Amino acid sequence: MGTREPTGPPPPPTVQRLRIRYAKRGRLRFTSHRDIQRAFERALRRAGVPMAFSAGFSPHPKISWAGAAPTGTASEAEYLEIGVTTRLDPAALRVSLDRALPPDLDILEIVEAAGPGSLMDRLEASVWQIELPGVSATNAAAAVEKFLAAESVQVERLTKNGMRSFDARTAVLELSCPENGSNFTSPPCAILRVVVRHSTPAVRPDDVLTGLVTVAGLELPLAAGTEPSGATRPGLGSARVTRLSQGLLGPQDPAEHGATPAVFDPLTPDRNASV
Repeated sequence: MGTREPTGPPPPPTVQRLRIRYAKRGRLRFTSHRDIQRAFERALRRAGVPMAFSAGFSPHPKISWAGAAPTGTASEAEYLEIGVTTRLDPAALRVSLDRALPPDLDILEIVEAAGPGSLMDRLEASVWQIELPGVSATNAAAAVEKFLAAESVQVERLTKNGMRSFDARTAVLELSCPENGSNFTSPPCAILRVVVRHSTPAVRPDDVLTGLVTVAGLELPLAAGTEPSGATRPGLGSARVTRLSQGLLGPQDPAEHGATPAVFDPLTPDRNASV
């Protein structure tokens, strides 16, 4: 018996690849990545985008997702790439696709992909902002100092393969608590800036918070309406986390040179286009 092949003509070829940066804001930070994917697939259909499809018995639209933020976090720098069968004006597509998406999923920029390599290869690090309601800047800064002084910060995370232990310190290129006046607000609210190199396993904001609790004893208030569970991993708790940017790292290794790490725009061929 011969190999079965799909009937009918092959799908039209991809003539243009478009890279999209979007924001996930408000209550949509609690939406799962799978639901975000479904929302985009519906919006692409509503906007009449001439999507390219894969070949085979189960064709699917050519959409590549890269570096999705964890559920529970907001983001100003989420990315995907689509393939289309007719050349489109990126500016016009940005307007029509944004209109087709629900509120708090906002299209920020669309550019045509240029050169070889995948979008994922251009996402080397993320810049996060972590707001800690109920924590003073003084206490947060003391915890940050202890975290940075540690050679290794072992944390645990529950994965689909069970509990896994890994070092959260190595991937953190910058962790700071800028002076923000939180000691003079009621209640206080410290704000952390974190630059994390993308690694395997990925070090997430909740891993950094777990490290601050483990190494420095930082006390994180529970989220409203929750009760103490006795768990050793605090998670995000009442923290408000936003990814400000993600992209390419600067040419020098900031861990070795002690400089503030620079993260550059992944949508431009120029590596020095800062975000």
